[in-house]
Amino acid sequence: MHGDHPPTGLERITNEVRGPCMIVVGIDPGLSGAVAVFDLGNKMLAVHDMPTMTVRSGKSDKRQLSEPLLAAILRRVKPEHAYLEFVSAMPGQGVTSMFNFGVGYGAIRGILAALEIPMSTVTPGKWQRDLGLAKGKDANRARAAQLFPDVANMFVRVKDDGRADAALIAYWGAQQSYMSFLAKGV
Repeated sequence: MHGDHPPTGLERITNEVRGPCMIVVGIDPGLSGAVAVFDLGNKMLAVHDMPTMTVRSGKSDKRQLSEPLLAAILRRVKPEHAYLEFVSAMPGQGVTSMFNFGVGYGAIRGILAALEIPMSTVTPGKWQRDLGLAKGKDANRARAAQLFPDVANMFVRVKDDGRADAALIAYWGAQQSYMSFLAKGV
């Protein structure tokens, strides 16, 4: 259900007194995506691979989103806001894969709504441009490792790009939430 690395920092994030901290979630949707929990007050990050399960479909096994596990993660961390990457169909992707991706994306939105977690969507181009990232997944993994050295081991493999993207979305989202907090004069 989790990848090769266990979530990092989650116990501390969920068990410490919250005080003035702000917890945001960044979500890179898709079966190879991830959920990153960023505690702005303590500058801590926990990363979960997108929880999946294997189901029998005809004569083959298919991997799909585990909605109950995703809901459990979000319920446990109680984020103030979730930032979900908004992606659309890309040329060359099959109809079935895009349909399945859309089902998962909709399920994530539904879980956030059911848990009453405020949500914003952001395009990859927007958060990457705002963070001044170079093109490519290697650049995203390197930047995530630089921003979060305590969990840099979570971003070392090529297939860790979903983790890196979720971490960067959470980081970008925390900046947005903080600016909104300051604008309110609270």
